[in-house]
Amino acid sequence: MRDYDEITAFLGEWGPYQKVIFFLLSLSILPNGFTGLSMVFLADIPEHRCVIPGNLNLSEAWINRTIPLEMENGKLQHSKCRRYRLDVIVNLSQTSPDPDSLNMSELEQEPCLDGWEYSKDQYISTIVSEWDLVCTNNWKGPFSLSVFFIGVLFGSVVSGQLSDRFGRKIVLFGTMGIQTGFSIIQAFSPNWEIFCFLNFIVGLGQISNYVAAFVLGSEVLRNSIRVIFSTAGIGISFALGYMVLPLAAYFIRSWWMLILALSIPGLFYIPLWWFVHESPRWLLSKGKVSEAEAILQYAAKKNNVTAPAVLFSSLELEYMMTKTKKTYAIFHLFKTPNIRAITIINLLLWMIMAVGYFGLSLSTPNLHGDSYLNCFFSAVTEVPAYLAAWLCLQYFSRRFSLSGSFFLGGIVLFFIQLIPSDLSALATVLVMIGKFGVTCAFSLIYVYTAELYPTVVRNMGVGISSMSGRFGAIISPYVLYIGSSKAFLPFILMGSFTVLAAILVLILPETFHVPLPETIDQMLKIKGFKCRRSQITDDHLKKNGTTRETNTMVTKKEEA
Repeated sequence: MRDYDEITAFLGEWGPYQKVIFFLLSLSILPNGFTGLSMVFLADIPEHRCVIPGNLNLSEAWINRTIPLEMENGKLQHSKCRRYRLDVIVNLSQTSPDPDSLNMSELEQEPCLDGWEYSKDQYISTIVSEWDLVCTNNWKGPFSLSVFFIGVLFGSVVSGQLSDRFGRKIVLFGTMGIQTGFSIIQAFSPNWEIFCFLNFIVGLGQISNYVAAFVLGSEVLRNSIRVIFSTAGIGISFALGYMVLPLAAYFIRSWWMLILALSIPGLFYIPLWWFVHESPRWLLSKGKVSEAEAILQYAAKKNNVTAPAVLFSSLELEYMMTKTKKTYAIFHLFKTPNIRAITIINLLLWMIMAVGYFGLSLSTPNLHGDSYLNCFFSAVTEVPAYLAAWLCLQYFSRRFSLSGSFFLGGIVLFFIQLIPSDLSALATVLVMIGKFGVTCAFSLIYVYTAELYPTVVRNMGVGISSMSGRFGAIISPYVLYIGSSKAFLPFILMGSFTVLAAILVLILPETFHVPLPETIDQMLKIKGFKCRRSQITDDHLKKNGTTRETNTMVTKKEEA
């Protein structure tokens, strides 16, 4: 029986219709680049110290000595969370006008009871300076980012099921609307708690529309164009949006104005609804044959080709209608030993990949040099990474390409600790090389995961894998947080786990030049399984002088 690609071969691969879909879906990813990582600047911690009330009438010399000195990262710096007791300081200032003549280290200290003053050298305000997320409240900064990824986690689970049930298009635009609308509201958050709640809602839509656009494009486009779209198309579009972030943050130094400036462009995507159509492949999987035919006829008209008078034979229609009566849920991703093993390995790979990718992306302000330039270089690094991923997908094995990317990123990060402290610029370069490897793996893993799962659960499979990646993203701010005591420890952890991922990839089956599976029965087997079930079934049918087309109930029973 013909598969979807054979049925739609008359459209060609790169006609006007495919070009429009390619461009518009890639364009829909652009806001993800500058909104998904905006917390790099929104939650950055300005230099700060305790407020010394002006009504104490202390001289400049006494004010400077009111803040004790502490050792931080091997350097002697003014404390950010403590000050000497002000009543004692006032008494001493009245008896001794010269603070340098006193041994201040013996004085009793107290916390910043009057709040903090923040440096305005880099930012007018961040959420840290707005709500004093420092000292005893310093956990709130990483939590503000983690709660965003918690929202993405829930969005990945829900949107995957909704997309498989109600369609790719409605979920794509619905999640884009959630992201844009609630981001605008978030700019006017009155307190940190409301900000975090809205950040959770924004997270529900942020990566969910990325997954929906990815799956929609993968199902509409064919063969080599599908690979280009999945890597260079949406990948470079994301990177371009990422490049906009440091540029916008450089000119807009206030957190709420930055959110507003990054959110409003989402409104310009509303007209795309009339130009992006539902996936015909999904419509066929749901038995909506007439709607799928209408879209294919429209595509043929746009491409100036003549569609066959009959797109589907009666036998193909009967098979599709029978196949789509079965509904699928998440438990189908764990039902058989083969799909269960593939799903578990994918969950581990996505989690490790997310820790590495977001850990490196969020660490750019802490690297040597200007934070805006570091963020821009981090974004630029993604462009050759996506191009390299496209070349790998075009010409090389999926397994070895993904494993090699993980290994490159992991081994470089693991050995950053060996770089002398006076060569911090070299360490930054190595971090960018690690970012290149992890980003390449990020692009490859989307395509590889989509090819491993069949159409009936593909978006669900990509969605739950992306969900696991969100767990890694939730963890990533705290992986960086432990670097406050040991600077290279986060890189050692990320490097070790990334090398482990490179090993796990080699267990999965190869999908290079293999048609996309339509049913669970058609999935390739992982290492350790002697043969493919579909091969066994085909051999059995041939032996009995029949074909798969006339034995649809065999497949039906195997799926059940």
